[in-house]
Amino acid sequence: MNSIKNKVTLIGNIGNAPDIKSLDNNKKLVRVSIATNEVYKNQKGERVTDTTWHNVIMWSPLAEIAEKLLKKGSEVAIEGKLVNRNYTDKEGVKRYITEVQASEMVLLGKAPQ
Repeated sequence: MNSIKNKVTLIGNIGNAPDIKSLDNNKKLVRVSIATNEVYKNQKGERVTDTTWHNVIMWSPLAEIAEKLLKKGSEVAIEGKLVNRNYTDKEGVKRYITEVQASEMVLLGKAPQ
């Protein structure tokens, strides 16, 4: 039961080119946004698509794979956990961020060219 306490699984499309950072310790960090869509019918019977954006981070060695394979529009399945962090912006306001820290990734379909 412990393995499902903080687990996230997403299937969606990459919304932007991966943001890749090489760190001093020879590790890489990749940040991407993934769009997931939920389709339903509203009270009028009209089909509605609701898109939610998720911020995802990947650390080495998964980051190296993501760097090579992921492009804007790629459909992927991501598994990971939610992580929270905070920082103080230039105006002195404390900001909070929740991200999905991916531990596994599967590229679905063809990678966009």
